Amino acid sequence: MNFKFAFCPIILLLSASLSFAQNVNVVIHGAASIAKTDDNFVCVTLDWWPAEKCDYNQCPWGKAGILNLDLRYGALINAIKAFNPLRIKVGGSLQDNVVYKVGEVSSCPNFMKREDGLFGFSQGCLSMERWDQLNRFFNHTGVKLTFGLNALFGRNESQTEKGLWIGDWQPQNTRDFMQYTISKGYKVDSYEFGNQLSGSGMGAKVDAKQYGKDVIVLKNLVKELYAHPETEPKVLGPGGFYEEKWFNTFLEVSGQGVVDGLTHHIYNLGLGDDPNIMNKVLDPSYLSQVSQTYKCVSDVVNKFRPQLGAWVSESGGALKGGSKNVSRTFADGFWYLDQMGMASTYDQKVFCRQALIGGNYGLLNATTFVPNPDYYGALLWHRLMGSTVLAVTKESDPNLRVYAHCAKKKPGVSLIFINLSKDRSFNITLSNAKPGDAGKPNYEFVGKQNREEYHLRALTGDIKDDIVCLNDVPMVQTDSEDIPAMDPKLVDASTPISIAAQSIAYVTIRDFEAPACV
Repeated sequence: MNFKFAFCPIILLLSASLSFAQNVNVVIHGAASIAKTDDNFVCVTLDWWPAEKCDYNQCPWGKAGILNLDLRYGALINAIKAFNPLRIKVGGSLQDNVVYKVGEVSSCPNFMKREDGLFGFSQGCLSMERWDQLNRFFNHTGVKLTFGLNALFGRNESQTEKGLWIGDWQPQNTRDFMQYTISKGYKVDSYEFGNQLSGSGMGAKVDAKQYGKDVIVLKNLVKELYAHPETEPKVLGPGGFYEEKWFNTFLEVSGQGVVDGLTHHIYNLGLGDDPNIMNKVLDPSYLSQVSQTYKCVSDVVNKFRPQLGAWVSESGGALKGGSKNVSRTFADGFWYLDQMGMASTYDQKVFCRQALIGGNYGLLNATTFVPNPDYYGALLWHRLMGSTVLAVTKESDPNLRVYAHCAKKKPGVSLIFINLSKDRSFNITLSNAKPGDAGKPNYEFVGKQNREEYHLRALTGDIKDDIVCLNDVPMVQTDSEDIPAMDPKLVDASTPISIAAQSIAYVTIRDFEAPACV
């Protein structure tokens, strides 16, 4: 055993004993749900970036891009299989600069650095040989696939407005690509049309009315090529930053029943080289600011009623590859898991983390494939938090963040507690809200079955660590590159739930009676 790992429990006990404990009562409103997520709420992306992608004097992508990723690594395969299944979105900034080598397309260039190219790169290409390799990999690992399509194909950049791409989208290359995909029997759950072309755009933009007309063309193409409704992929869009006027205009033009899922991106930590990112992930008021975006997107969904609701189809926290000092550390979980909790309360159906691998924000190390701390937080969410979202209320320090869902495996409820405080722990009791009468006192919950607790802490107690401990056990892959066992600690139900300073805990309570979870 690595010598450093042996001391994880001792360090955690010492740090916990030095913090001040505050008693908190958390009320779970279990009579009715406030939102519903998709069963596969946790999602990750695979991006197109080549090794030459550099930001902030670093080049953190290596061979993690879609065209270069070595799909044979056991660590990569096992990390995906552990979710059983994992939703993956293939896409990113360069997707609108990718052609598919099929049909009339005969040349297949690699991405090359080019100063006047989209995001500084020339056009790239996905060969059908690579597409075959990817699909064998997706099938083997049980991936639920969303594929991001090139929505700029056939357009030209405006000569009068920088960044604006004009003209109709030309669907022939996508048609040929879909026909090939269908002929091979490859399963695609959904297609997303374009990447960050909405509003002011990122690198490129398309007028909202034009986008609305083009997404109708895509929807009709999907309906034409996929003969059976049960196997017909859904159409998602626009996959960009929310701007109210743009979103409303495109949805008015496309009309109901065209876009199945409304997708948007969240990068609320700003640029990856911001020296204040650590302060941001520990500031509850800053973390809460983005709730207004979730509310606005939810309002648009309620107005236009897309079948699949709203998705966060890309969120990496910090832009341009993430923060090298924060994104791969335990501290990033304060932002990431809080965002998933918050998004779920606003009825966001899916939350896609940028990225599975690559950049600084990958869930896996880009060269070793070793999981970073956020991987384990995401895996626990996927295994424990069901699709039914419950309201919680509390009166306490805002550094304690709490979210509740029906347990993924019935019966019971699962909660996630996030303690941002450096020097304060929390002893938590639970109450069951009195249904239908706000004036009556809540029921204090006294359980009879042991609670299932999963406590996550940084290895040494320093939140800048890139190794996480689960219930005092360091999370490191086994000799066979498998994900380690992630068993709960069974705790006497008569005792308070104890959340140590700067820690995260999932708790499942099997005998909590929540009518919404029956």
